[in-house]
Amino acid sequence: MSRSKRAKKRLAPADPVYGNRLVGRLINRAMKDGKKTIAQKQVYKALEIVREKTKKDSIEILRQSLDKIKPNMEVRPRRVGGTVYQVPMPVKGDRKEALAIRWLINSAQKRPNKKYHTFAEKLAVELLEALKGEGEAIKKRNDTHKMADANKAFAHFRW
Repeated sequence: MSRSKRAKKRLAPADPVYGNRLVGRLINRAMKDGKKTIAQKQVYKALEIVREKTKKDSIEILRQSLDKIKPNMEVRPRRVGGTVYQVPMPVKGDRKEALAIRWLINSAQKRPNKKYHTFAEKLAVELLEALKGEGEAIKKRNDTHKMADANKAFAHFRW
């Protein structure tokens, strides 16, 4: 059964310090157990570290890093006659950003605690590595592209 109307897209509110929607989305994604103020402190601290290390605008660095992480293609399961095929499909605009933010946060969280002690430090390092085209988030994007490339044979199953 399908819906009669499409659900309206809700825009994430801009963050209070920078007034930027992207930073707001990053904070919301970094938040754990509804503790937004803690997530805000960590994200702002990470942006501060990035600004100190690069001597450039941290919002611009964030934007450039996310642009490098954003995937162009992904595979989605498509069921055809009892068999599930991984069909490569282009990623739409808003989903690109959502995936990039998710991969950035997850790869920052996975970093070992030995070298970097706070989440802010881990996030800052991950942002700077992504800017250089390195890091776990970039690896995730490359793996996604490889998977889409490997399943090109099923591209004709696109809907």
